Amino acid sequence: MSDAPARPPIYPFVLTDAVLVIAFAAIGRSSHGEALGVLDILGTAWPFLAALLLSWVIVRLTDRDHSRVWPAGVLIWAVTVSSGLALRILFGDTAAPAFIIVATITLAVFLLVPRLVWQLFRRRHRTPAANTEM
Repeated sequence: MSDAPARPPIYPFVLTDAVLVIAFAAIGRSSHGEALGVLDILGTAWPFLAALLLSWVIVRLTDRDHSRVWPAGVLIWAVTVSSGLALRILFGDTAAPAFIIVATITLAVFLLVPRLVWQLFRRRHRTPAANTEM
């Protein structure tokens, strides 16, 4: 039996990532005065949601701890941004340099900060016996 702490359930992390990718699309549409209907937002978000799904498949196949910033969070972020932008371009939308920069930074914050908060929370709330092992 391993002494490593059990991994948290995957579903809250997948759901949080998906909600934040949708929020990214909604914020972008709002900042450009575009329609904010559900289908409009999903129309903007879909390439990044598809890329997010791909990133989660990779994380699961490589058996990474999905709650950690490194390497799982960085992998999820990198695949979501790069593949999302590629899908966006492949299906005829634009990706101006300013958009690429904003998408990269915003998705880094949205996909990495929740994991960082989780790691800090988890570290802070370990049992005293677990703290002495470090």
